[in-house]
Amino acid sequence: MSSKPRIAIAIGDPAGIGPEIALKAALNSSVREFCEPLIVGDREVLARYAHTLRKMPPDDIVDVGAMNVNFLTPGESDAACGRAILEYAGKAVDMAMAGEVDAVVACPQTQSSIQSAGVTFDGYPSYVARRTGTDPDDVFMMLVSDRLRIAHVTLHLGIRAALDLIDRPRIVRTLKAADAALKRIGIAEPKIAVSGVNPHAGEGGLFGTEEIGIVSPAIEEAQNAGIDAHGPFGADTMYLDKGYDAYVVMYHDQGHIPAKLIGFTGTAAFAIGTPILFSSVAHGSALDIAGRGKADPSALIWALKLISGAALSP
Repeated sequence: MSSKPRIAIAIGDPAGIGPEIALKAALNSSVREFCEPLIVGDREVLARYAHTLRKMPPDDIVDVGAMNVNFLTPGESDAACGRAILEYAGKAVDMAMAGEVDAVVACPQTQSSIQSAGVTFDGYPSYVARRTGTDPDDVFMMLVSDRLRIAHVTLHLGIRAALDLIDRPRIVRTLKAADAALKRIGIAEPKIAVSGVNPHAGEGGLFGTEEIGIVSPAIEEAQNAGIDAHGPFGADTMYLDKGYDAYVVMYHDQGHIPAKLIGFTGTAAFAIGTPILFSSVAHGSALDIAGRGKADPSALIWALKLISGAALSP
């Protein structure tokens, strides 16, 4: 039996760059040195993109049969693509739950296509939670690069909706999930920085009181539970302190902007708090270049490398 972890690659939006980067990554010799990639998608869809790349598709494909290739136009995502995205991801998650693969990496989805299919969807983490029977309120996203690990209290929400969701219990749950995830990847005693909600972490109440009434009490509760959490800090400056193993932020842009500025193609998005190892790339479907053979698989290869290391951790 191979000592390398077996990783399922869900191809994401069949009209986006997902199938192309899945093929490029699965056929990459360096990837096959650290894992056994298994593509989860539609064989005919993959064959179409492989023809564009002038490559033979690999044998390791789980054919889901979710998409009729005759109705597929690269760059034009629709409701059928939206349904297929979730069928690919769902099959890969089910395989991980059954122990058939060690982890899952998902290629980019197109949220508008999923919504047009009539499916309520707010990102892969909550989808994986529901698919695995986990409470979605206990599952969060952590962006991971070679320089930063950033967990989000709220994610794909408008600012007004995010503010309504930020409370002490949710911050504590995020900290617990982040602490457990860091320990799972081999950091025995994680040290975590926590951002405020407002500029300069509220400046003692001058710019808002959420830090006083919500964030600080949440940090104290987490500390009492044995988590080495510190803050709240201004989200614009806390990343300058490299003495932390991870950073917890309150909403999307506080984490995604620094992560993507520092390493757009070297960032993976982990779903933390689930019973399986699941990651996705941190970029979108790039419909404008889909089907042209131009897509860069670097972010997917990075995610595969990270999750393979996590799968091998005791």
